[in-house]
Amino acid sequence: MYITALMENTSGNECCATEHGLSLYVETKRHRILFDTGQSGLFAENAKALGIDLEAVDLAVLSHGHYDHSGGLEEFLRINRKAKVYLNRGAFVPHYNKVGKYIGVAPDLKGNPRIVETGDSLDLGDGIRLVTYNQRPCFCPVESYGMTEETEGVRKPDAFRHEQYLIVTEGDQKVLLSGCSHKGIYNVVQWAAEEKVDVVIGGFHFMTLQPEEYGRMDRTAEKLLEYPAVYYTCHCTGVPQYEYLKGKMGDALHYLAAGQTLDL
Repeated sequence: MYITALMENTSGNECCATEHGLSLYVETKRHRILFDTGQSGLFAENAKALGIDLEAVDLAVLSHGHYDHSGGLEEFLRINRKAKVYLNRGAFVPHYNKVGKYIGVAPDLKGNPRIVETGDSLDLGDGIRLVTYNQRPCFCPVESYGMTEETEGVRKPDAFRHEQYLIVTEGDQKVLLSGCSHKGIYNVVQWAAEEKVDVVIGGFHFMTLQPEEYGRMDRTAEKLLEYPAVYYTCHCTGVPQYEYLKGKMGDALHYLAAGQTLDL
């Protein structure tokens, strides 16, 4: 299994542009999967520069309903004429940041025949599954960071029930991909414990923490180390925050930047 970061906030390859966003390309023996599309079409330019053919992708997944993961979807649909795109049905609920700016999926994409709105879980076969863990109790509080969702004209703190995770199993290797882990990376890993995941890849959403708040990551590091997984983080974790966590987690934690490929 190969996983390449097509878009991320930082670059690990001089041929790749960057933006605040995430897009990962997953290649297994039987499938070519696109996980998120960044906030623009730049991920597609990076894919071309890396020699990755997006026309060959046979399924795509959006982790949740935010612009920095879905903004390049229209470009992907233009390039690729066959792949279905799976996103949670809650992704089309309007989402806003803490200052009230719309940060959701482009509304005109709703109803597109290639988009499949998913529920709490979906088995796509060949070792590919989507899960939300929405029915599981939380082990640590879910923070909205001022983000809201709007239902029937009323805005309320976003509970991130639209966030889904991709689990890919090939041979004896099981990988979990998370876009931002808005529900808390410790919650996600705890929920996935029964899956016996070998590798966890995704953002941890710590980038807004100030240095005086870094101690809040200590418990997360401690809890993640309880599981025999290897972690690759990126995007909304933040580079200084990653470096702090790296000091706590050592070889269990690594950074995945745009243009870098994992051979799993």
